[in-house]
Amino acid sequence: MVKLSVIVPFYNVQQYAPDTLRSLRANARDDFEFILVDDCSKDETPDILERASRDLPGAVLLRHEQNGGLATARNTGIDAARGEYLTFLDGDDWLAPGYYPQLLSAVEDLGCDFVRTDHVQCTGRARSIHRVPHGRRGEVMRPRDAILPADRTTSVDYAYAWAGVYHRRLVDKGLIHFTDGLRTAEDRPWIWRLHREAESFAAVNLLGVFYRRGVASSLTQIGDVRQLDFIRAFDEVIQETSEDADAEKLLPKAVRTYCAIISHHLGSIERFEPPVARKLKALSAGALKRMPQPYLDEALDSMDLQRATRLRRLRRRPAPAGVAA
Repeated sequence: MVKLSVIVPFYNVQQYAPDTLRSLRANARDDFEFILVDDCSKDETPDILERASRDLPGAVLLRHEQNGGLATARNTGIDAARGEYLTFLDGDDWLAPGYYPQLLSAVEDLGCDFVRTDHVQCTGRARSIHRVPHGRRGEVMRPRDAILPADRTTSVDYAYAWAGVYHRRLVDKGLIHFTDGLRTAEDRPWIWRLHREAESFAAVNLLGVFYRRGVASSLTQIGDVRQLDFIRAFDEVIQETSEDADAEKLLPKAVRTYCAIISHHLGSIERFEPPVARKLKALSAGALKRMPQPYLDEALDSMDLQRATRLRRLRRRPAPAGVAA
């Protein structure tokens, strides 16, 4: 029986894939499988994966005929996974030796739907520890109880899918798949859905994922139109949260977070090409008009002057018809 399925999408990461694969090898176990998804890479990544799949215990190599993006590649891996538990890794990140056996022991000991972990962020040679924004460690709780308060960073703001492990029953409930085609912010609807609908979770003091930040090919570093998928991602968060029984409690957090992300992108708008920058403004203006207006008023009143002014100015801007993300 496969105990743990590790889903690892790769796309044009020939520089980093060898480190990722070596770290998987240092985490192999007879009852682990590693599902390597090549998302139609155009560099040497497919050759690297082909060689690795022959000597990495438990490796399963899958290939996309067309590039679908991270969300779609993860879904391919989820559909192929056979494990009792699932976890994720990105093709340019890496792991500490023996991390996955520790992670599996943690979730089995706690017996909950999912466990969230801290991680190490790596920017060049700099290293910094980033912790799950949840103070109660090793204690099983209802995930929805960790969504609020609205004005503080909480577990739904720590959206990294690879910072945790998830029981198969969440797959059976339809909570682990990502929204196909989202090219950025794919973790946001996913983490909100998980916290609203799963029954139990815990945060644990476990470090082992090394997240490579500032990679030139990463969408977080590229100011092209794919970055605008955050609009579609957060529209999904708002829509699904609006249908929740606790919508009145949860929507202020969802709206405030959406506003903060819009303000963040507008604050660095110079990194976008002029046509994309114009589209960002138009889509953001439309998003502000679609949000539940009383909660938007509340969010703007609670934000600092610079961000609130930026968003109020955009809110007054007419949203051109026919602009789509």
